[in-house]
Amino acid sequence: MLKMLLYIILFVFLYQVIFKVVIPVYRATRAVRKQMADMQEHMRQQYEQQQGSQQGYNTPQEPEASRPTPKVDKGDYIDFEEIK
Repeated sequence: MLKMLLYIILFVFLYQVIFKVVIPVYRATRAVRKQMADMQEHMRQQYEQQQGSQQGYNTPQEPEASRPTPKVDKGDYIDFEEIK
């Protein structure tokens, strides 16, 4: 009789622990993970949208190879003097 009473008390205690602690913690962690995944997806979409809109401004009009390279006149070089 005493053994059965202890089993019932143990069962009730485990039931309360599971339904008042374990399941809410599981649901909360699942919700946080889902929110994090949604936020990462949202940020990735914003980043791609921003990169797409900036590419139009940074795209060169002609290929790099066809542009003439500027000639550097070495006669205009000013010697460096250190000031103390």
